[in-house]
Amino acid sequence: MPTTLDSAHSSHTSREIASQPDCWRRAVAEAARHDAVLPQRGERVAVVGCGTSWFMATAYAHLRESAGHGETDAFAASAFPAGRRYDRVVALTRSGTTTEVVRLLGRLAGSAPTTAVIATPGTPVVSVADHVVVLDYADEESVVQTRFATTTLALLRGHLESQGALAHGVRPLERVIPDAERAVTEPLPGSMRQAEQITFLGGGWAYGLAQEAALKMREAAGAWTEAYPAMEYRHGPISITRPGRLAWVLGPAPHGLEHDVERTGGGYVAESGDAPGDLDPLADLVRAQRLAVHLAVGRGLDPDKPRSLSRSVVLDGEHG
Repeated sequence: MPTTLDSAHSSHTSREIASQPDCWRRAVAEAARHDAVLPQRGERVAVVGCGTSWFMATAYAHLRESAGHGETDAFAASAFPAGRRYDRVVALTRSGTTTEVVRLLGRLAGSAPTTAVIATPGTPVVSVADHVVVLDYADEESVVQTRFATTTLALLRGHLESQGALAHGVRPLERVIPDAERAVTEPLPGSMRQAEQITFLGGGWAYGLAQEAALKMREAAGAWTEAYPAMEYRHGPISITRPGRLAWVLGPAPHGLEHDVERTGGGYVAESGDAPGDLDPLADLVRAQRLAVHLAVGRGLDPDKPRSLSRSVVLDGEHG
């Protein structure tokens, strides 16, 4: 595991962040083994999760549909549309205990094949899903999800590669893993570390990653962050940008956006995209994870144990 400024901290989160290139490499190697229980070309698919897993579902759904593999929707598990028919439903849940996911899979029994991607075997979701993919090597001790989420997306992205076409501009994962190795070792720019507020932006599949980047900052560091589709930034969110605040674009940036941000006096980061030397957006998410740990430690917070959060949301009947 590479040594970084972050991994010098004693948090589980920092060590789990640093392990992501190795986890992604293993996920890619194993993708073909899970082919029979993952979405097939032409299937109409729904992908569900809660919190971080929902954002990974959002990214995967766009990647799959834009590559021509079939209609793909993503939902928070609590918002799955009743009565809508799919050829397959994929649930992402690190713990395998999240109430909304377990209940949804139970309701779907017999209506469509279901596959759950989990980190922990022997949990309640195993008894309600038709198939289970276990990524136990990507499980985490921290409450804050980092490597399980990105490894799940790497697995699903690798499976798309094994089936053929990728969306235009999406890199093969063999080129993404070196980007991740850069992302866990290169120093974070001062503009990131010193910003009082960050708005994360992403287009296409990277919008889900922008949502996740903002969530990591809120969870680990209690930081003020927001996330929007990149083209929506001009439609209101730009009003909060000013000196000392940052717009961070994951993936290719819309034409003219940098100029619009500069006019506000705010900072601008766009280092993932299509240009040579740019990071893959998934690797850029790793930098946001690192920044969240950095800010948490600087504020005297424990990034492993965010305020008011637990590893899994398990509801009783009254709250469910």
